[in-house]
Amino acid sequence: MVESIQEIVTVAEALSSPVRVKILKMLCEKEWYVYELAKTLGISRQLLYLHLKKLEKAGLVESELRLEPNDPRAKKYYRAKPFSLVVDNEIIKNLKEE
Repeated sequence: MVESIQEIVTVAEALSSPVRVKILKMLCEKEWYVYELAKTLGISRQLLYLHLKKLEKAGLVESELRLEPNDPRAKKYYRAKPFSLVVDNEIIKNLKEE
């Protein structure tokens, strides 16, 4: 639950892009390796990282670096974090100013 004006703005900004909402939807279904996710979405990994950074800052997704057998490179996987977002008059009224 968001508790401050800045928190709600950060979450709203993260969800303001249809591409980020699509990424979040995909990450709610399963975790993805960045390369596979970028390929499936048809965007560059650099652009994907920018979108993922906003989602991570908002606390909606998390990442993990993994070493896999027979592969010397670490791979970064993303998944959605459990969250529930409710915004109503009472929530807005009680937001803390920073």
